[in-house]
Amino acid sequence: QLQLVESGGGLVQAGGSLRLSCAGSGRAFSDYATGWFRQPPGKEREFVAAISWTSAVELYADSVKGRFTTSRDNAKKTIYLQMNSLKPDDTAVYYCAAGSVGRNVRNYDYWGQGTQVTVSS
Repeated sequence: QLQLVESGGGLVQAGGSLRLSCAGSGRAFSDYATGWFRQPPGKEREFVAAISWTSAVELYADSVKGRFTTSRDNAKKTIYLQMNSLKPDDTAVYYCAAGSVGRNVRNYDYWGQGTQVTVSS
């Protein structure tokens, strides 16, 4: 089993920045690609970003491209989501996940509990 715990969410004004972290424990973290998803209020979970276990491949949703960056530190078993130029539409519960790199929730076997990000206008 691989356990994932997100942190770093909160309330921020539009145009501001936040950095989310996701710490892994248990099975070999570096064996897995990791991804970030979000679920806005009343909507389905959607893909945000993903990074392969070597960091050679990065994927982003069009809605966040150029504003968000994902990275990972395998030695620390931690992945990050740097979010800049935040908009109210970015308000959601953000989840990290581990599995095989891709944009679909079905690519990922392990999930964190989520962290709330709220962007005020």
